[in-house]
Parts: sequence; C-alpha cells; structure tokens
Amino acid sequence: MFAAFGRRTMLPGVRGTFGDMRGQMRTILISTTALIAATVQAAAQAPAAPAAQDGAAIALDTITVTAARAERSISEIPQTVQVVGQTAIEEQLKQSPSASAALSRLVPGFSVSNQTVSGASETYRGRDLLVLVDGVPLNTPLRDVSRILSLIDLNAVERIELVAGASSLYGAGATGGTVNFITKRAEPGPPRATVNTALRAFTHDVGASLAPELSTTISGREPSGFDYVFTGTGRMSRRTYDGAGRELPSDAMLGQGGGDRFGSGNILAKLGYDFDAAKRVEMSFNWFSFDQTPRYLTDYSLPFARPIYSQPYTGLSVLEDTKSLQLRYLDRDFALGSLSVVGFYNDIEKRFNFSTFSYPYNSQVYYSFNPNDPTSRNNQTTLFSNRGGVNATVDTPFDWLWPGARLTWGSDVIVEKTRQTLTSGQDVFTPLQQVTAAGFGQLQVPVTDRLTVRGGMRYEAFFLDVQDFTRPAAYAAVAARTPLGYQAFVLPAIAVTGGRFDYSAPTFNVGATYRLTDSAEVYAGFSQGFALPDVGAYTRRAGLSTAYACPVATPNCLPAARRTVSFQQIAPEAQIVNNYEVGIRGGEGPWRATLAGFISTSNEGVTFDPLTNTISQQKEFIYGTEATADYALSEQARIGLIGTYREGRYDSNKDGRLDSWLPNNRIATPYRGTVWLDYLFDAGVKLRVEGEGYSGRDARIDLTGARYRIKPGATMNVLLSAPVDGGEAYVAVNNLFDAIIQNPTATSVRNLPVYSWGRTVTLGYRKTF
Repeated sequence: MFAAFGRRTMLPGVRGTFGDMRGQMRTILISTTALIAATVQAAAQAPAAPAAQDGAAIALDTITVTAARAERSISEIPQTVQVVGQTAIEEQLKQSPSASAALSRLVPGFSVSNQTVSGASETYRGRDLLVLVDGVPLNTPLRDVSRILSLIDLNAVERIELVAGASSLYGAGATGGTVNFITKRAEPGPPRATVNTALRAFTHDVGASLAPELSTTISGREPSGFDYVFTGTGRMSRRTYDGAGRELPSDAMLGQGGGDRFGSGNILAKLGYDFDAAKRVEMSFNWFSFDQTPRYLTDYSLPFARPIYSQPYTGLSVLEDTKSLQLRYLDRDFALGSLSVVGFYNDIEKRFNFSTFSYPYNSQVYYSFNPNDPTSRNNQTTLFSNRGGVNATVDTPFDWLWPGARLTWGSDVIVEKTRQTLTSGQDVFTPLQQVTAAGFGQLQVPVTDRLTVRGGMRYEAFFLDVQDFTRPAAYAAVAARTPLGYQAFVLPAIAVTGGRFDYSAPTFNVGATYRLTDSAEVYAGFSQGFALPDVGAYTRRAGLSTAYACPVATPNCLPAARRTVSFQQIAPEAQIVNNYEVGIRGGEGPWRATLAGFISTSNEGVTFDPLTNTISQQKEFIYGTEATADYALSEQARIGLIGTYREGRYDSNKDGRLDSWLPNNRIATPYRGTVWLDYLFDAGVKLRVEGEGYSGRDARIDLTGARYRIKPGATMNVLLSAPVDGGEAYVAVNNLFDAIIQNPTATSVRNLPVYSWGRTVTLGYRKTF
C-alpha cells in the first residue's frame, strides 16, 4: 500500500529460535575452520608458480590499504579485505561500465547488480555498503536513497578497496562493509592521454539498442612537484531487452529509475602539488550527471514488469546532478606522526520517476483531488542535499608503549541540509539540518613478529534540526469487496511539528591477525557500525495509514486534534550492528585464496510504522561464508573461483525471538558464485571466460507463511582482446547463451519478477598516447 512512498517492504517468514541460529552458525564455523586448515596444508605443500596478475581480488600482505583511516598492510587488518587493481578494473570496463556489476563479479558477499541507475536492494552481506570516493562518502544519510554506485566512473578509478563487515571509522552507513574508489594518480613525466571508446548493443535489436561510450584521461607530473589528472566520460543507453527479446521497462522497481534511454557524463579534475617528499596538497572535483527520459509507463502486474506501450510517460526526466569538491593536505613529518586533513562539499540533486495510481501495485499517490484521475501531476519528487565537512586523521607512533605500536586518531565534523520536494516545489518531508561531531582512536600493537592486535572506539554525536512542515494529501486504496476490488480513501494533509533533537552512538572494535607463514595469516575480529535512521522517510510517511483516512467524498474529515503529528513521537535512534568474523588469506606457489565466516547482529530496527508514527524495534541475525581462490595452471593460464553463502533471520513480531527469514530485499540469493579462466595467447591476445550463477530463494518470511519466490539463474560471459596499432581492441559478450533469467535483486524490490538483460555485445578500443 505504501509503494509510491518508498516503504521498505516487510515480507513473511517461518518460526525459529536463537538456538537454531547457534546450531547453524556452529556448523558454518566448524566447516570454515576445517577449510582453513585444509587451505593452510595445501599452501604449505604447493610448488612455486608465477604470482597472481595485478588486479586479482585477493588480499596479500604486501598490499597496503587506506580503509582503516591510515595506510596499513592487509596482514594487519582483522577483517576481510579485497583489493581490485587497475588491470582488473580495465578488464571489467570492457564488459560493462557499471561499478555494481564489477563488484558483483569480483567481490564475494555483494549482491547481483540490479542493472539500473538505482542501488535498491543491492546489499553487502545483507546490509548497507558505504560508498566512498577517495575516502569521502557520497551518501545522503538524512534521506537514504540508493543511487550511488551507478554514479561511479570506473575510467577514473585506479583501485577499489573493500573492507567487509560493520565499521564506523568513516561514520554512518557501513553496516555491511565499506568500499573506497580511489581515483587515478598522475605518473611522472610529460602529459599522457588514454582514450577508451566502445559500442554496446543487445543482439535482439542492435539498431534500437546501439549505445556509444567515450572516455579520455589526461595526466602528467612536472619536475616542480605539480601534477594533474583530468578524466571525462560520456555514455548513453537506448532500449534494453531480456533473453526472450522482450523490451525491459524504464522503471521496473517503481520510482527508482531504469537502465535504458539515458545519457550520462562524468568529470574528474584533480590537481596536486608536492612541497617535498613528505608534504602534499591536492584538490579534486567530481561531477556526476545522469538524465533518463522514459518513453512508457510500467505495468507492475504479474507475470513480470513490462512497458505499457499504450501509456506514454508524461513526467519529467529522471535526473542526477551531483558535484563533489575535495581539498586534502598530507604531512608525513607532522610533529605527532602522519597528518591527513580532508575538507569536502557535496551538492546533490536527484529526481525520481513519475508514476500513477494503479491498484494494488501503486496504491498510494499524492492526490490531485480528482477521484476520476487521482494522481497529482506533481507526483514526482526531487531530493536536494548539501553536505560538507572536515575529516582529520593523525597516525602517531607509540613506541614508548610497545615497539612498533601506532595510534590512529582524529575527528570529523559534518554539516548537512536535506529536503525533498514535489515538482511543484512543495516539500514531501520536513526540511532537515544536522551537525555531526565525532572523535575516534584506533590502537595497533605488534605483540610478536607474527601476532598483531588492534582495537579502538568512535563516539559520534548528532544534532538534528527538524523544521515544521505539512505533509501533502495522498490518495490510497485497500482491498475491499467492491466492483473495483478496492476501497479508496484520502489521507488529508498532516502538519508535522519539528524541533531540535540530539542523539549519539559509541561503537567499538577489537581483533587480531596471526601470520602463519610469510604469505598467509589467520584473523579474527569484532567490529561495530551504525546506520542512521532515515529521518526524511519517516516524516514523509507520517500519518500515512487508515487511522488517518477520510472518505473520498469528504477529504478533509479529520478533526483539528488529529491533523498534527510531532516528530518527538517518531523518536529515531541509530541502529548499532555487531560484526564477528574469522578467516584466512594468502597463498603459496600457484595458489592465492581467502576464506571467511561471519555473523552480523543488531537489536534496533529501522522500519517505520505509520499507524503509530514510531520506529519498530526488531532483532536481526545474519551469517555466512565467503571464499576466493585462483590457481596458475601455467604461465599463460589461470583459473579462479569466487563464492559466497549468506542468510539471515529477524524478529518479525517484536517478541524477542528470531522467528522469520529476512526479506528478499535484504537477501535474495543465499548462494552465488563466479568461476573464471584467463588465458594469454601468443602476440598478446587475451581470453577471459566467466560463469556466473546464483541460487533462488523460496522462504516463508513471516508468521503468516507467505512466500515470494526468487528463481535461480546462471550466465556466461566471454572477453577477447588483442593489441592493435599500439592500443588494445576488444570484444565482449555478456550472457553468451541469451539465458532468460530473473534479476533477483531487482525482483526483490516489489516482489514482482524483473528479467535480466539478454545477450549484449561490446566492441571497443583503448589506447594510450
């Protein structure tokens, strides 16, 4: 009933107890331990072989990452860490420009890409993934919308660092993990230019789907210490088709935006200056632009989402206009160690799809006050968010405490303003302003040459200013025995009174790594992260229930006493997530591998109940295993495997028992994996073959026993590249056999089947001058 207002759909499940979870986790952890032991034994006995190629998503102790707010070797981090290098990024770009598609193929634990501009239902370990660009978040926590990964231009990215599990080191949002897209750095020497161009099309109708892409990067570093990087990328999409040749809709997930008929542009401009070997200042500017013009409205009735060719789309385009500015200062000779100060400002504008009333699929819309045509012509929203702040980090040697010990500490201050309006300019939730202040400390101690222990905490305080506003009137319907099959009513405008509200969230982490050999270590850790309540969504839904309904004939029937809701009544709190993890990583000779088991728990909920205008409290328990492995068959051939299992339950009736499976929009495919083969022929010709597969899901997800089935699926992708005229020509075929499969991530948003893309072919050429 609340589809048009972005409600998180809660689905039914089966009964269970915490004891059931402990038994299942005991099995998982025993299996993980046995696999770890077998991996260590195999590593010790394996013969030598060539090292893994650059870009393999395998964590090795020689790699340093910045995901811990200071440079650290992966062997010192007691969490699962995956690093994707530039070679692997360029290989993925040949197949798809999508960052979510790249993560889906390369990183265990990440969901299947939903193939749209939105990140709806794309989760990591069943929870949220915090997205950073050069260490700066792009999220909008006061109104949690998921259009972030689709903005990332992989042409401008040098490497991707992903730390699994809950973390609060960068603030709110990393309940499932943190991914940091690190943009390209200039190499010493005169200007260098790299051009990458491609044509992509669906084989069902090449002419109607042919879409071009062009990206250019220019970089250089002067002897004076000045360096620069400029990347500009433009691409477009036209019609999209599934494996049966059916055109896919422009808005299959109701208001989220699609993957067809758009033009997008990205600009990265980065200037830097090295004062000396220790001091550097850098300024960067990112602009993300997206404009989609759907041609038809979408039919959300069974058997699957599809365009309504008889109903042209009449709304404004789906828009993204985000600008991000960063200024960074680094001093490795700072009196207290190494200093990093980053100032940033994000100016964000996101416009969503226009949709119309359609019972029961879109049963609530903003009201036109015409019962014969109830959808307001302004039933389309735009989010505006301005977010700026300063992050300061100091990495201080603590040799007086213990030889080699280091303390990473600092503070963050962020100011943000967020509002969302109809196309008429009327607010749909209360305008919000929040000041966040945080301090953190992270101590690392090398107890022995093999054992490293880490622990720390972060304390974050939020000062929220909620303005008064009037939630617009809505038209809604519920099932009833009438000729139409439903009873319509009006939800009159409600005044929401605001005020000033403060809340805070301390989080902790502790863990250790132990080096088994020179190239392998085991690790175990506990870490906490937190999710801010989606304050904007809560005030947008205030009073959106039958308890506040009026007959269509008397749309303003509410007495004065029921026309006001106080934000104090909603009372949001931060959701704290606990992450427990054990794993092994490394390799020997021809092998490279990682293996991890994890548990993720939380006690506070983030679901809004419009009947009582309060946030429900519910326990959650998620568990799983993740593995990667690759093996060098020879100097020319390498094979690999990426696999994951994840599942979870929650307390659906808030009685303290884990009685239901998590809904599909959190976990749509418990099992999924990728098998790949790379082969290097003579003369530099390269072949990559990928097989992707995932399980379905058919769980009862609440005490009523309802089921929303997700079907399993599998595809194969092939990439062939060869040196041509000093550059590289390539051809890629995704979904080689044109399989007709559901997209589990997109399907899970509205419990309506949405099909995946059919066979696509890409022809491209890359050259550096």
